[in-house]
Amino acid sequence: MLYAMLAYHVEGVITAMTPSEDDALMEGLHRVHGRLTEEGRLGSAARLGATGKAVTVRDGVAIDGPFAETKEALLGFYVLDCATMEEAVQAAKDLQANNPSAVYELRPIQLYLPGVVIPVTAEP
Repeated sequence: MLYAMLAYHVEGVITAMTPSEDDALMEGLHRVHGRLTEEGRLGSAARLGATGKAVTVRDGVAIDGPFAETKEALLGFYVLDCATMEEAVQAAKDLQANNPSAVYELRPIQLYLPGVVIPVTAEP
């Protein structure tokens, strides 16, 4: 089963990091990334750009900025291939151990291609 893991954080905390603090953070996260990659469970992952450069499309109209009324902002995401939600939760815990103030949200992914069943995304 594929899971999307959305990484939330207070954006100002991340942007206020010095380059060496950011490098140390990423080094810890990359250790977990490496293990998940070796296990064949890590798909795409990305650090998203600044929320101030985001655009939201609603009702066919593009407007500036993200509008999730929360303290934290979505700053990145992962695609994980895990047999169970418990495995995905453990991956999130491992990443959070290196980035303790981050929040990780997990959601099952179901790809939709008309007429095509993609086994890895089928509900068990």
